[in-house]
Formats: sequence, C-alpha cells, structure tokens
Amino acid sequence: MTDTKVTWLTQESYDRLDRELQTLIANRPKIAAEINARREEGDLRENGGYHAAREEQGQQEARIRQLQELLNNAKVGEAPKESGVALPGSVVKVYYDGDESDSETFLLATREESTSSEDLETYSPSSPLGSALLDAKVGDTREYKLPNGGKMTVTLVSAEPYNG
Repeated sequence: MTDTKVTWLTQESYDRLDRELQTLIANRPKIAAEINARREEGDLRENGGYHAAREEQGQQEARIRQLQELLNNAKVGEAPKESGVALPGSVVKVYYDGDESDSETFLLATREESTSSEDLETYSPSSPLGSALLDAKVGDTREYKLPNGGKMTVTLVSAEPYNG
C-alpha cells in the first residue's frame, strides 16, 4: 500500500518547482555528454572527472524524482487571504498545554513554500501539529499525538496570511 502525501502549494510555488523540473530534465543530455566525454579519457578507476559527472547525474536524477512526486501529489490553492483560520500559507501563533507563556509562531507550509527568513520556523500541514491545526479558528484548542506516543494540546492564538 502506498502512502501518498498531499503537498499544499500555492500556484506560484507549483510553477517555480515545475520550472526547476523542466530545467533539470532539459539538462539530462548535457550531463550524459559530459559522462561520455570523461569516459573517453581512459581508466575509469582514476578518472575524477568521470566520477564527479556520475555523482552530479545521480543528484539531478534524485531531485527530478523528488520534484515529480511532489508535483504529482500537490494540491494547488491560493494563499489564504483571510485572518483567523489556520490554513496552509498562514503564519500562526499558538500556545501549548494551556500555558500562554509557552507560545510559538511559525509558518504552516511545506519546505517548498517556506520562507528564507531564519526567524520563522516552518511546519508542514501534514505534520501532527500542522494537521491538528488545519482549519482551526482563533481560540480553538486541538490535541495531537507526540512522537513518544503522548498527547499535547495546542491553542490557536492568531493566524495571518504569510506575505513573504
């Protein structure tokens, strides 16, 4: 049984990732030609250029597979425009276990959507915390399962559209 994960993306992020995929696919013949040119140089055991080209090919093929899977399982939507509801693309503030001093602010999004700002952590909508918060309204308290099997409650304090 396959467990396909839905990835929430804005149209802009989907288009950006699709362009990256198309560029990598278009680059395949260039990498293959580089490998062939290096192979012609002789002894493959001592040919650093050949091994570097093969390594680059492997990395590009892995990224192509990653992007294809991500885009095939993407749910494209608009970035949220409303405040007060935790949706993918929202900056949310929460507090944990009823302790208002134990608060955290983060972007509810995938890494592909995430910000380059180091100040704002990103949590996936498919993570235990992210999925518990999806569609929560300000003031809602939700419970989610911790990796150790315990449970945690989280209360949504605010949710604003991300304007990064």
